[in-house]
Amino acid sequence: MYSVAISRTVSIIRDGKIETLITTQQDWRPWTLCFTMSGEILVHVYTGSGPQTKNKIIRYQGQNIKEEITNDRQGNSIFKDGKYSLCMSENNNGDVCVSDLNVDTVVVVDKTGRIRFQYDGAPARREKSFDPRGIVTDALSQIIVTDYNNDCLHVLDQDGQFLRCVDDCGLEKPVRLSVDSEGRLWVVSGKSGEIKVIEYW
Repeated sequence: MYSVAISRTVSIIRDGKIETLITTQQDWRPWTLCFTMSGEILVHVYTGSGPQTKNKIIRYQGQNIKEEITNDRQGNSIFKDGKYSLCMSENNNGDVCVSDLNVDTVVVVDKTGRIRFQYDGAPARREKSFDPRGIVTDALSQIIVTDYNNDCLHVLDQDGQFLRCVDDCGLEKPVRLSVDSEGRLWVVSGKSGEIKVIEYW
């Protein structure tokens, strides 16, 4: 599954054939994607360019928009304006966990789109500023996020409490990660492009 910004489409390749699943709203271009446990697709869409770029997340059920995650209860934007992507993962309790690269913060919203908590990396007490990129959740509902600046992974519980850092695996500038069926993490290095498979429990 992949997105093409210029055509505003999200497509999938099945049996060697390309099938378009979603065409986003006019002026809104798709970027990052997350496939949910219920078969829906979360799409980070953006409009504009540079520091004024507007960002939101849309939950699609087929071609239909089921939910837009854009503003809090007070009408303020949940996600910061800016040119960088939002990385997403859905947790077991239905929370949508988002790494907002434009403000270097993890934002977690519940099924109704209400902000549950934000995490700025401070509890980990690392030497350099928190620089979150990729984010996943695991079978224990833990939230794992890469920290590009500090060459480590932050592990949180589902309520946003910091548990620990994974920093003993020789990670270099981690940018993306995925968790497999055996609970191992596949971590991509932004420096070398190499993928490391690690057991973090």
